[in-house]
Amino acid sequence: MKEGPDIALLGSLIGDPARANMLSALISGKALTPSELAEIANITLQTTSAHLKKMEAGGLIRQRKQGRHRYFNLADEDVAGLIESMMGLAAKKGHIRTRTGPKAPELRKARVCYNHLAGELGVQMYDSLISRKYLHENEDEVTLTKAGKDFISTLGIEIDTLKSSRRPLCKSCLDWSARRSHLAGSLGTALLDHIYAKGWARRLNEVRVVEFSPKGELEFTAHFPL
Repeated sequence: MKEGPDIALLGSLIGDPARANMLSALISGKALTPSELAEIANITLQTTSAHLKKMEAGGLIRQRKQGRHRYFNLADEDVAGLIESMMGLAAKKGHIRTRTGPKAPELRKARVCYNHLAGELGVQMYDSLISRKYLHENEDEVTLTKAGKDFISTLGIEIDTLKSSRRPLCKSCLDWSARRSHLAGSLGTALLDHIYAKGWARRLNEVRVVEFSPKGELEFTAHFPL
């Protein structure tokens, strides 16, 4: 009998097309109902419920009840990172499903990946922090340097508060559209919240797009220059 982590189970859960579509939708970080997920996967509500039970049992999603309604999210940031990384690998290998539409360029420019900034501007922010030695990257490990702590503090973000979280402070996440890394972890979330709080950008309703105003993009680039 083979021992160790059962990646075959994860593969079977993610590999089903309907479940893959639902997981890709949940990477937005927004809680969705079974009916909404059924529409996304283009399957019946009864079939959706069966898929949701399997994914919940496998630790990929979690549900919350509010009154008579049920809402589903990804279980945690590790699952979100896995889905985004698989999307990045699929794009890198040329496994692309063509979906044209007005939101496609905007999604590539700036979008939400679970709870942090992704897309071209997410990669720009990550590269800027690396190039100025605010972040140190060693293979898959990303750490915040002393200079980085000082910079983050100037933004009004409390590092000690972020460190008290059970989540990792810094984590790289492979961006599916840019095929390079952007910043995840509690710091990635805090920086996206800072962008919203400063009024540089807003998240469009019902989609993953993060829309920057012209002035907001200038401010963003001033803080995270290429």
